[in-house]
Amino acid sequence: MQDLTCFQLHNDLSGLFVIELELIKDKRGFFSRSFCETEFSNKNINSKIMQCNISQNNEKGTIRGIHFQKSPYEQAKIVSCTQGKVYDVIVDLRANSATYCQWYAIELSANNYKMVYIPEGFAHGFQTLEDYSIVFYQMFQHYHPESGSGVRWNDKAFNIKWPLRPKNMTIRDRNYSDFKK
Repeated sequence: MQDLTCFQLHNDLSGLFVIELELIKDKRGFFSRSFCETEFSNKNINSKIMQCNISQNNEKGTIRGIHFQKSPYEQAKIVSCTQGKVYDVIVDLRANSATYCQWYAIELSANNYKMVYIPEGFAHGFQTLEDYSIVFYQMFQHYHPESGSGVRWNDKAFNIKWPLRPKNMTIRDRNYSDFKK
């Protein structure tokens, strides 16, 4: 059987993979594999999914995040958009990394069939680009509320460029302290 998942290492942030699904199309639509333990293991990517989450977002411009879990519960995750479109943002918070405090953004949509693998030690958030956007997460660590944290969407330590005027953020997401490098 052919590989149905195409991985592209994103060179700007070490360990970040953009996953482009290979579609097998016919008159019914298409079929694609979105996860394969063997393919992940062969690329030395964590391959033990522990939890899956769905985020439904009503309004264009909504920002969720930018979240991460502290040690020892750092989370790797695969993120995709199954309805609508989002501007997905990943920030490298690994102090020993050459790309420490750098960020990367990718548009994920129900129509481009892209996913992103985010390794442990990164923070993640997104802004919806369409009303009624749905984001699907495959998590490689359980959620531990006591280790949950985040960085502010407009923290000057990162200077993230959001495409739309931000709205619909939680009080917690609006009020994270300035990040200290």
